[in-house]
Amino acid sequence: METKPLTKYLAELIGTFCLVLFGCGAAVIAGANSTDIPPSGIGLLGISLAFGLSVVVMAYTIGPISGCHINPAISISMLVAGKLSFKDTVGYVIFQCIGAIAASGVLYLLASGRASFSMGEYALGANGWGANYLGHYSTQSAFIGEAVFTFLFLLVIFGTTAKRANPAMAGLAIGLSLTLIHLVLIPITGTSVNPARSLGPAVFAGGNALGQLWLFIVAPILGGIVAAVFYKVAFEEK
Repeated sequence: METKPLTKYLAELIGTFCLVLFGCGAAVIAGANSTDIPPSGIGLLGISLAFGLSVVVMAYTIGPISGCHINPAISISMLVAGKLSFKDTVGYVIFQCIGAIAASGVLYLLASGRASFSMGEYALGANGWGANYLGHYSTQSAFIGEAVFTFLFLLVIFGTTAKRANPAMAGLAIGLSLTLIHLVLIPITGTSVNPARSLGPAVFAGGNALGQLWLFIVAPILGGIVAAVFYKVAFEEK
């Protein structure tokens, strides 16, 4: 029996909600080194694993329902590859963005309960770049990083979900690839490769996070589109 569109859209909402809440939540609540409220200070590796493992658990939870895109760049790439209809692409993207914003709202309610909480310029795990962000990388580095790593991420997704691949391992491979991406890209942009993941925190943080949001929409979508075309031409079985 075919899954109803609304059911698939709700699955994408829940999946994106969990990705943002677990991933950004790990960064905001437990990511910084601290000695006063253990356990905290999970650092770069811990945050990377939080995002990657979120994808793994959601892949096996909602994958059979919606395919577990939980990322507009993935959905648009699947549209270009002919694996998702235009109607479902629009529905997926809208519900992914709603899920990300809702998760950021919950994260704000959690984080703001601490007496020392301050929104800051890039609050709630917002993505960014430049002189006031993490490693102080340039716009060029941020754009290239987001586009190239989204391209590679989509190649993993297309490869592990192909007919000749082992479907039981797809979720694990995709989640681990996202972990690897975070290990490299966090110092540059905080790692997006996902417009919805960037949108949620930016809505609450405002300022530079919102002003720089364009890059985290354009670069991942561009990388995903190029990956769809490249995989179809170079690797897809005729």
